[in-house]
Amino acid sequence: MPELPKISGNQAIKIFARLGFRIARQRGSHVVLRKGNHGCVIPIHKELAVGTLRSAIKQSGITVEEFIGTYKKQR
Repeated sequence: MPELPKISGNQAIKIFARLGFRIARQRGSHVVLRKGNHGCVIPIHKELAVGTLRSAIKQSGITVEEFIGTYKKQR
């Protein structure tokens, strides 16, 4: 399985936005993103833990490869 990059919560939100997700709501430091029937919660931290990011990717219904591919295109 590919290694996930060390990114901030805001960077993760931008990547999910490029994948078609939109911000549904925010409560405190947690942003809920939605796309159809899928959604995920992203905490706005300076650096997301790898497990937290992997969990958000799994919740969203996309693959790690799709996420990393979009991340590399953004840089």
